[in-house]
Amino acid sequence: MSSRTAIRTSIFSIFGNLAFVIVKGTAGVLGNSYALIADAIESTADVFSSILVLVGLKYSTKPADENHPYGHGRFETISTFAVIGFLVISATVIAYESIQNIKTPHEGPKAFTLIVLGGIIIFKELSFQYVLRKSKETNSSSLKADAWHHRSDAITSVMAFIGISIALFMGEGYEAADDVAALIASGIIIYNAYKIFKPIISEISDEQIYDEVIQQIKKISQKVDGALAVEKMHVRKMGMVYYVDLHLIVNANLSVMEGHTIAHNLKDAVRKQMPEIADVLIHVEPDRVKV
Repeated sequence: MSSRTAIRTSIFSIFGNLAFVIVKGTAGVLGNSYALIADAIESTADVFSSILVLVGLKYSTKPADENHPYGHGRFETISTFAVIGFLVISATVIAYESIQNIKTPHEGPKAFTLIVLGGIIIFKELSFQYVLRKSKETNSSSLKADAWHHRSDAITSVMAFIGISIALFMGEGYEAADDVAALIASGIIIYNAYKIFKPIISEISDEQIYDEVIQQIKKISQKVDGALAVEKMHVRKMGMVYYVDLHLIVNANLSVMEGHTIAHNLKDAVRKQMPEIADVLIHVEPDRVKV
């Protein structure tokens, strides 16, 4: 269910960004606004990055096989890296073109571009909130990156709105305010790329950053008969799911079969209450050794 939700959300992003490429590009050219044209460039990158997110999500949901015993979840992480790459590339292109335009005298932007930008800002912020909510529901890092694409798009549109407003109201000599706004927006996009990049590095290096997952499993274990404690718990994220390794402490006087049953009961309880857990590998340990 979560994979279907993630895929539908990525398709929403693709068509939404494609529509805005046309709207921004047309309004930017007709309205003589490079900030809007820069916005269209970023949306073009967003279209390709959203397509990569969709491809990554489709591959990451393939079931485990002989060659991929942990499934194909890393494909989602790879697609997230690609999204970050598109963010950096689009920011670089915007920054370069903005600097060139600042150096070259040109006409100021047209007033109607403010109306276009107002609608874009509202829609893009709503898109950010929607995709971010879906990324949390599905536990998808690539959807989270895609959400921040929408937010960065909203930010560049806000900067364009400010720049065009300054150029229009201040008049002659302030035509470049539009381009300066686009330059500032490129820096904001780079910062957003960094915010996405940092947790992805933790994920791909299997850094132990899932304390909430660990605490929830410990609470579940307290309600399993015969489970005295859990320790040495390690959690890794693969795509939209988690894999857990842990040591289960049981009474040393139990038989192997009894210990095995308790371990299975714990595993079943965890997977039932936490559907985001794909598998739990449990090593049974005695609470004390009798001589």
